[in-house]
Amino acid sequence: MQTDRLKLIKDMLETNPEDSFLKYAAALEYEKEGDRKSAIALVEDLLAKDANYLGGYYKLGKLYELEGKEKEAIKIYRQGLDVSKKNSDLKTEGELSEALLLLGADDEVSW
Repeated sequence: MQTDRLKLIKDMLETNPEDSFLKYAAALEYEKEGDRKSAIALVEDLLAKDANYLGGYYKLGKLYELEGKEKEAIKIYRQGLDVSKKNSDLKTEGELSEALLLLGADDEVSW
């Protein structure tokens, strides 16, 4: 059952289909409803079209982890780590580094 919030976001996406924030917000709502597949598809699309939307990397990695797809999670965390370094975003860099560390994939993480 779609929440009113998700319906509102989807309506806004019809007007602004390339809005990264709206895609991310919709993905969060799908996740809340237990529809991880729709959440994953939205964040994958978001990052394909807006590679600098840093919050998407952590969210997508976590969604992959919940689906038991650790290799995909590690790959997306590393991609996000590269983007965060290029953008000098230390907060996101730290979050993604920690996510890799927790998965035991910290071989390329530099503190």
